[in-house]
Amino acid sequence: MAIAVAKFVAAAFTGSSSMLAEGIHSVADSGNQVLLLIGGKRAARASTKEHPFGYGRERYFYAFVVAVVLFTIGAAFSLYEGIHKIVAPHGVDAPIWAFAVLIFAIIAEAFSFRTAIVESNAVRGKQSWVAFIRRSKSPELPVILLEDLGALLGLIFALFGVTMAVITGDGTWDGIGTVMIGVLLAVIAVVLAMETKSLLVGEGATPEMERQIREALESAPEVARIIHMRTLHLGPEELLVGAKIAVAGEDTAGEVARGIDEAERRIREAVPIARVIYLEPDLDRARTTPDASPTGA
Repeated sequence: MAIAVAKFVAAAFTGSSSMLAEGIHSVADSGNQVLLLIGGKRAARASTKEHPFGYGRERYFYAFVVAVVLFTIGAAFSLYEGIHKIVAPHGVDAPIWAFAVLIFAIIAEAFSFRTAIVESNAVRGKQSWVAFIRRSKSPELPVILLEDLGALLGLIFALFGVTMAVITGDGTWDGIGTVMIGVLLAVIAVVLAMETKSLLVGEGATPEMERQIREALESAPEVARIIHMRTLHLGPEELLVGAKIAVAGEDTAGEVARGIDEAERRIREAVPIARVIYLEPDLDRARTTPDASPTGA
């Protein structure tokens, strides 16, 4: 917000549309951080009768709202202001204000972006940055990464537009820089919307996590094999696992119950976020009926 105030002051002194667009961009970014905090707080609520699986996916909803806010406020305003400046250009007054604020903001945003990179590296593992943004089940870090990247690039575009306007004396360059900011924000907003929509609709476990669950299930003595299995993220740190497992026909009900308990224990030990597990036992028809379909009932 401090950076936003500085940009608005610079915009007032210079009449630069790039500075005004960057000020709006900073306000939108600050509001987005508040939305992410609200989403995290609401997601922590205990489950209710109406929402028996809890509110974990509220984090996905608020991340989606962030994408909408970034597009409607940041991108739309920047595009409008940039096009208006191109149609009716005017020079940049007292450019020292713009240069001072932009250089300060670039340093501050670079530090913020570095912090986001360090935090992301702690959980990214060996994934590429594109894979991390696409596969992360926790929406906050990818959102902040893209926002910080957009903020840094937006400042560079603004600096380019103001510099060219000062050098050439043509305010059209200021408008071009503003349009570049708008296009950048629109692209980031679309990427965020697509990724968070996928999480909101419902994504399963990662291939590595699914492999760990299968190995844990198959290692249980009473489980002959897995007939089929489905997973679903109820939130970033809560996974639902549903599976139909084949058991020996000669096992008693008590043995099957104990086998299911042991299988659940092994799944939770291998994948701690697998908090909701439903296992349905079925006869191992591959053993009891040689001609039966290997997929079971």
